[in-house]
Formats: sequence, structure tokens, C-alpha cells
Amino acid sequence: MNYAIIVAGGKGLRMGGELPKQFIPVGGLPILMRTMRAFNEADRDMHIILVLPVAQQEYWRDLCEQYRFDIPHRIADGGETRFHSVKNGLSLIPDDAEGVVGVHDGVRPFVAAEVIRNCYQTALEQGTAVPVIPVVETTRQLLPEGDSQTVDRNLYRLVQTPQVFRISLLKEAFRQPYQPQFTDDASVVEELGHRIVLTEGNRENIKITTPSDLSYAEYLCQSLN
Repeated sequence: MNYAIIVAGGKGLRMGGELPKQFIPVGGLPILMRTMRAFNEADRDMHIILVLPVAQQEYWRDLCEQYRFDIPHRIADGGETRFHSVKNGLSLIPDDAEGVVGVHDGVRPFVAAEVIRNCYQTALEQGTAVPVIPVVETTRQLLPEGDSQTVDRNLYRLVQTPQVFRISLLKEAFRQPYQPQFTDDASVVEELGHRIVLTEGNRENIKITTPSDLSYAEYLCQSLN
């Protein structure tokens, strides 16, 4: 059984507006709805759990009615950090559930269907799957006292979501106490000593956080349709 936890706790501060970025329309549809639609189209039987701050849940329900958005999903309360939000989402999955669960940023609406399917299949077979893309720009490492040096960009990858894991493994990982170095779900699982399997992402799978990202998202809506 496949589950997806869509984490949407952003307040839109870097957008410079009051509307949280996950609710901003792109191509005539709120970003969050586009994200959920991507998972539904990749797997019609996907069990979707949406994690939203309590203060935004009524607004979300109004949006669903306004846009006649009827993709089945359950809602979990957002937490103090991403770690706590994911943990709340996981609590809606039975402890004895078998299968895999992916955690995805609510503001990544352009994840490709083949990336989703590949991540879920890889996690089913190997326990973990994290999509990445190559670094294409020259990269420098900051050194003490303000110095820096060029590093081999071929040794680095940019991490995307969904990050997908066997349900039992992710639940075990999130029983650990929160630590500040838990910057994504893979880092939580890695703390248990598990190997993280990297899979191919898609470059269009951007995380929309700034006005320039929003402009590019509008372009992607036109070019990908």
C-alpha cells in the first residue's frame, strides 16, 4: 500500500505576501492542489495525507469547495518543525501497515510521474529512495576566516522530494527525539544507520519559495501541458 505525506506548512514570508505560498494559484490552480494531483495521477490508489497548520485548514476546505477539488485525502495538524509535521502525518498511518510512504513538499507541484513511481518502487525493493539531480554550476566550499575553494561538483547532488521509505522504517526513525540536524526525512532515517538510496529526480521539480520561482512555475505550467 502506498502513502504520501504532503507537507504544507509554509507562511509565504519569502513571497512577500500574506497568502501562504502553497495556496497561491499557478496556471489557474493553487500550488498545493497541483502537487496533490501529481501524486494522484502517478498512482490512483495513493493514500494522501495532507499536513497543514490548524489555522489554515478551514481556508483549505473552502478552497477545495471553490475549485471543486475532490482528490481523496486526510488532514493532519502541522507541527512546530517539519520533523514534527511529518511525525503527525505518520500518526495517521496504522503501525501495522505494510508498504511504503513518501514525504513530499507541498510546494513542489512539478514532480514527474515517473520520478514518483520510481521512488516508490525503489523504496519497496531497497527500503529507501531519495530523488536527486546533478549540480550544474561551479561550486565553492566556504573555509574558515572567509576563504573558499572550488570543489568537484560531480561529488555532489541536489536533493528533492518525495523521499520514500518503507513504512516500518520511517515510523521507527521518527520515534527518535528531534535534533536540529534533521533537515529532511533522509537525515532522520540516516541517524538510525540506514543507507539512503539515490534515484533520478527531474529538474522541473522546483520548490516554489520566491517570486521568481512563481514566475518560472507559470512558465512550466504552459510548457509542460
